[in-house]
Amino acid sequence: QVQLVESGGGLVQAGGSLRLSCAASGRIFSINAMGWYRQAPGKQRELVAEITSGGTTNYAESVKGRFTISRDDAKITVYLQMGSLKPEDTAVYYCNANTVPGDYWGKGTLVTVSS
Repeated sequence: QVQLVESGGGLVQAGGSLRLSCAASGRIFSINAMGWYRQAPGKQRELVAEITSGGTTNYAESVKGRFTISRDDAKITVYLQMGSLKPEDTAVYYCNANTVPGDYWGKGTLVTVSS
């Protein structure tokens, strides 16, 4: 069993910054990639950013230049540094880990950006 615990969400004004963290634990043999997804009310879940085991990063067009994904392999933790936040970034942010033995999700953390 693998657990993902997110933290760092909250309320921030437009233009502000937040950093999300996601710590993985459990029976993890290897990690192929970790990433952040978000789901706004009435919308489908979408990829925000991901980072592979080789360090390759991928970002949604809407967050390029504003968000940065990084990881700490020793802590099995992935971070999402979010800057220049906009009201449209408001969503529940979910951590995802594509691992051996499987694909796992956190419970989500709410980010609210006020205008």
